[in-house]
Amino acid sequence: MFVSHAGADLAWAEWVAWQLQDAGYEVELDAWHWGPGENFVQNMDRALAAGPMVALFSAAYFDPERWTTEEWTAKLAGREKVIPLRIEDCAAPPMLRALIAPELFGLGEEKAREVLLAALKGPAGLPRVSPGFPGEGGAGRLRSMGATGPRLPGTLPRVWNVPARNAGFVGRDALLVDVRSRLAGGRAVAVVALDGRGGVGKTQSAAEYAHRFCGEYELVWWVRAEDPALIPGQLALLAVETGAAQPNTPAEKAVQALGRELRSRARWLVVFDNAEDPAALADFVPSGPGHVLITSRNPDWHGVAWPLNVDVLARRESIDLLRRRTPWLTDADAGRLAEALDDLPLALVQAAAVLTTTTVDDYLELLASNASEVTDEGRPRDYRWSLAAQVRLSMQRLRAQDPEAADVMNACALLAPEPFALPTDFGDEADEASPVGRVVTDRRTRSRVLSALHQHGLARVAAGSLHLHRLTQAVLKDQLTTEERAVAAHNASVLLAAASPDTSDDPASWPRWLNLLPHLLAIDPTDLVTADARFAACEACFYLLDRGSAPAVLPRLDDLHQAWNSLLGPDHAHTWWAVNYLAIAFTAVGDHERAYVLHRDLFDWRRRVLGEDHVDTLGTASNLASDLANLGRVEEALELGEDTLARQRRVLGEDHPDTLGTVSNLAVRLAALGRVEEAVELGEDTLARQGRVLGEDHPDTLRTASNLTSDLAALGRVEEAVELGEDSMARQRRVLGEDHPGTLGTASNLTSDLAALGRVEEAVELGEETLARRRRVLGEDHADTLGNASNLAIALAALGRVEEAVELGEDTLARQRRVSGEDHADTLRTASNLAIALAALGRVEEAVELGEETLARRRRVSGEDHADTLGTASNLAIALAALGRVEEAVELGEETLARRRRVLGEDHPDTLGTASNLAVRLVALARVEEAVELGEDTLARQRRVLGEDHTKTLDTARLLDSLRSMSPRP
Repeated sequence: MFVSHAGADLAWAEWVAWQLQDAGYEVELDAWHWGPGENFVQNMDRALAAGPMVALFSAAYFDPERWTTEEWTAKLAGREKVIPLRIEDCAAPPMLRALIAPELFGLGEEKAREVLLAALKGPAGLPRVSPGFPGEGGAGRLRSMGATGPRLPGTLPRVWNVPARNAGFVGRDALLVDVRSRLAGGRAVAVVALDGRGGVGKTQSAAEYAHRFCGEYELVWWVRAEDPALIPGQLALLAVETGAAQPNTPAEKAVQALGRELRSRARWLVVFDNAEDPAALADFVPSGPGHVLITSRNPDWHGVAWPLNVDVLARRESIDLLRRRTPWLTDADAGRLAEALDDLPLALVQAAAVLTTTTVDDYLELLASNASEVTDEGRPRDYRWSLAAQVRLSMQRLRAQDPEAADVMNACALLAPEPFALPTDFGDEADEASPVGRVVTDRRTRSRVLSALHQHGLARVAAGSLHLHRLTQAVLKDQLTTEERAVAAHNASVLLAAASPDTSDDPASWPRWLNLLPHLLAIDPTDLVTADARFAACEACFYLLDRGSAPAVLPRLDDLHQAWNSLLGPDHAHTWWAVNYLAIAFTAVGDHERAYVLHRDLFDWRRRVLGEDHVDTLGTASNLASDLANLGRVEEALELGEDTLARQRRVLGEDHPDTLGTVSNLAVRLAALGRVEEAVELGEDTLARQGRVLGEDHPDTLRTASNLTSDLAALGRVEEAVELGEDSMARQRRVLGEDHPGTLGTASNLTSDLAALGRVEEAVELGEETLARRRRVLGEDHADTLGNASNLAIALAALGRVEEAVELGEDTLARQRRVSGEDHADTLRTASNLAIALAALGRVEEAVELGEETLARRRRVSGEDHADTLGTASNLAIALAALGRVEEAVELGEETLARRRRVLGEDHPDTLGTASNLAVRLVALARVEEAVELGEDTLARQRRVLGEDHTKTLDTARLLDSLRSMSPRP
């Protein structure tokens, strides 16, 4: 017989299995026969195939998420024998209602045994000889061996003092089965310790186990063990109840007599509730063939008991608990409450009591504003303390045992409900005047504090990290007095500063930032009371800014600024720290005007207070120059950048990282003004210096390399640009990660360079991948994402996917006009490229109209000789010719070629591209000899600059062959 049962009904299953085996049947029961590590599904498959199945019907049995569903449906599908027995009043599914299911519940034990065996007679066949009860060696009936079986579940032992059963107990089936399997595992003395935080339901679970499996024991005794001094008296009472001692026997002798008695008995259970000190309890744990169950907040029971952690309820169980007590709650509201209350049973029960007089929204609002008050209400009768009272009492005990541990706990209450690793870099830099100073500077103090917190169950402690539960943390925070809050804020600031790296730009420090970020982002700005902690909070924001999270970080930086401005005043240095980082965040989200205003004010304040040559003043000047460039005021940016660089070289030296950062930015300004050769020269020198000073893999070095690739390509040194870009991208992927904005920026530049080099398929593949990443990391409207889309559109057109290029270009242009403005360089670049794609698609009138508008804007914004202006002019000439306005096309082409030769040089790829296009237009005007002459000169230069096999070289060669065929022979 295979006994099929729900985990919650294990006590019934063991009783039924024992009775069947005693009657001579061969029985298979998972709890008896299936060991740890075995394949559960294979075991079940074998058991189902072996013979009839006894099914113990209960509400839990028909839970569709239990394995019991697979068991009874498999039997029915195979038309095999199912012997149903009802162990509680419940409704069976329609497919099982035709089966006659005798009732075992509500009967005396002998009558229940008769009903059970009667259900198996006849169709089940005559009883077969049993191989013996598990753990026993012989065969035959169990009773003939002198074995005593469990009583009918629900019948209480004669010796019994367990608290009343909680009628509202929910869930915990897996836990109770685990407890049962560990206690009934065959050891001489089985001791299990249920540990967990206050209010998680350890006592309720122990009481439920005692009631659910009461039929397995001849005596069950409950001992309140929070005070070790009171344990002997309670054990002495048990000695009297068992007859091992007289009422007037001294407690010590009675306990000794009880020990002898229990060693001679089987089937007993002693529960030590709320024990906290394993060493103090160890002498009272009885020996003998019985079971001991301990509940405790302290998880350190190794050597005394088998620890078993009691966690919060599953969300579905939390909802069931709330709805049983407050039936009017919807599942959605119950789920909101369960999430807010961390699925903690005590908090849920208290909430259910309070909800009789308030709404869910009001309760949640009160919980958010005053967790201590709301968790002090509605204490149920089956709990000694409310959650708030438990936290308060635990903190009082902790304070009495270890004041420094209590200080750390209060400090962590101001942080995030995430693991916080206490600093392990011990030294003398911490504030030893702080109550937690020694925790940071002394290893032994730190270990002692962690041990104390671990034992009191107020926080989970693992690998040197503390993890406060969110609800416990909120209650603890609300219970702080004004004076305690001030001390906690100082201690929290000390801990955060000690755990923080100096800056966020060193890749070696990044793993530390990942663990620290939640806390630096969660702590109230007014609770950051030291300079080091405030700086760390700013750097945490910069760490995220550097990874494209500016929209999420901007509100935090604004909070820091507002709080410190109110607390410290507008002229305090720390307030200006917040201003600086806030300005950087505005730059990152594209609000360059606000960034400029903040940096300008900061620059004026630092010049006035610190002086023009102070390192912080110069750093602000470099940032302000970038803001000017972002606003299109590039010449002003260049002027300020050059002045800043001269000062930094004099004050800091040429190879200082700040100096090199300014030089790198200055190269970008030069390129934006069309002074590309100067930009490349400056960029190459800076890259070499940064590689020597910072290392080739430093983020600043890689950023300079990425910028340099664009300038090299602009000078026609495309192969060098691609080589440098591929190397930089590989390094950035390894150092920064594939989704870092810096890595994606290099990939976007490389897309354009690969296309320019004729490696168009690679360009498209890289461009599509990079665009997808940028959309996910930065958002669809971020300036960098749109720049990436613009580059990809060029590559798509070059690959012949012109319709896709136009569609992407039109979408990108519309977004850039809205985000950056119609005159922004990025917007104009996209418009210029889109005009070419439109012409290639046959939409020539639109192409000319867009090209003429873009050229007018670029001449006004950048000047007639700017490389970008000339690029737009060259594109427009192509569109004009396609529209039949050939004379205008030739005139514009000749003017553009002359300017490009003067600005870029005769051998620049862009110059040669304009020359090749002009040759085609000259033929249309019957100026064939001029076209041939220009074509021959262009082809010779392209072969030398681009190579024989470059796409553009081959195109010019084919063009020249065609031109020669049209030219009259000499």
